[in-house]
Amino acid sequence: QVQLVDSGGGLVQAGGSLRLSCAASGRSFSNYAMGWFRQVPGKEREFVARIWWNGGSAVYANSLKGRFIISRDNAKHTVYLQMNNLKTEDTAVYYCAAKDGLYSATAPEEYDYWGQGTQVTVSS
Repeated sequence: QVQLVDSGGGLVQAGGSLRLSCAASGRSFSNYAMGWFRQVPGKEREFVARIWWNGGSAVYANSLKGRFIISRDNAKHTVYLQMNNLKTEDTAVYYCAAKDGLYSATAPEEYDYWGQGTQVTVSS
């Protein structure tokens, strides 16, 4: 098993930046592909980005390309989400997730473990 702790959320003005972190503990972090998702009340959890076990094949939701960057540091057991030029519609709870296996996916049901979530609020 792996335990995930999300952090780095907060209140930011539109156009600003935040970097989310997800620290993993438990089984070897490099055994897991990782993803970020977000959710607003009343809506389904939405795919944001995903990355393979080795940092390869970063994929993003189409609406987020060019603004968000996913990365990972296997030595630190951490995955990051750099969010730039934030918009009010980016307001959500952001969750990191781990998928047992080397190659990640975009569907939340493919993931096995979840962080507790971190709130991101973007004001106009």
